[in-house]
Amino acid sequence: MSDIADILENDIFRASPELLAALLIDHTTSKGDAIHNIFWATSDYEHLGAGYGYNEPILPELITGDNGHVIMPRILKHKDTQSARVRNMAEVFTPSWICNAQNNLVDDAWFGRSNVFNTEYTAEDGTNKWKTNHNKIEFPEGKTWMDYVRDTRLEITCGEAPYIVSRYDTTTGVIIPLNDRIGLLDRKLRVVSENTGTTGEWLNAAREAYKSTYAYEWQGDSLLIARESMLYSFIEYYCAKFGKNPLMKSIMNIAHIISWNVWQMDGLKCVVPGSCKEKVTAITSLFGDTTQTVTPCEGCRTGNMQKHNGKYCLIMDWWAKDPATGSKGKPIRFVDLLGK
Repeated sequence: MSDIADILENDIFRASPELLAALLIDHTTSKGDAIHNIFWATSDYEHLGAGYGYNEPILPELITGDNGHVIMPRILKHKDTQSARVRNMAEVFTPSWICNAQNNLVDDAWFGRSNVFNTEYTAEDGTNKWKTNHNKIEFPEGKTWMDYVRDTRLEITCGEAPYIVSRYDTTTGVIIPLNDRIGLLDRKLRVVSENTGTTGEWLNAAREAYKSTYAYEWQGDSLLIARESMLYSFIEYYCAKFGKNPLMKSIMNIAHIISWNVWQMDGLKCVVPGSCKEKVTAITSLFGDTTQTVTPCEGCRTGNMQKHNGKYCLIMDWWAKDPATGSKGKPIRFVDLLGK
């Protein structure tokens, strides 16, 4: 079972310290040269000492070197920790066969037919499985393979992102072979590999696939694992197609996209977790008496998602033109996509 913990921060750091830094960045709270990382947003690590508090940023030195096994997939966490996260954060991971069934429903609607990527079945022992369609995917009239690659996908409260990439079943730890993976991004990368010939064509299409795939998560450790899994999937699909690893500059480019598209957020408020605050106003009378007035966050008080005083999360619209720079790619508030 330990084989599923094959994404080690020490390995990433040895390959490139800049790569690990890219996977840890939080773009909402960073500004210019002031770079801020995603934060733990869980008390699970406080017993490890300084730097591991709920509100502390996840720094490279806290998860590398002798600390290289601090962050691990949920299946490898202690059972008590798993149970506590279920109680405190409603953290329940979904078996891959359910992820597959729900992802199939998305594709059934998009393609206008069933069993495009695989066929679901129940084995004799009662377990739910799927049989992969290994034939090249055919696209309906009026739609192209690039339309599918660019179609927007979002996994909410993603945990380790099993709906996006299915390197292993998050509930059992069973490794899923590359050809049988069922994630939303897995399917896009399969289509990319089936319809491109050169490395340049593949990389261009893969970038489009990553730019159109989004996810958010509250807890920093799960968020990092989701980002890492998406990055490793990129490397694995490239290697399967061309028999070699992509260049570091290509890996860094994908890491940058992932760091924008997979972000830390309170999904009920669209803000950085815990960033809403009460406003305390002190008023001193003519007689020197001081009273305090506490005003709660308007959004938290009323449930109006547009009225929070916390830090609203930013994502990247990769196809919009940034008026400040004139280039493609404009940061936007996620909450603004949801309407009033």
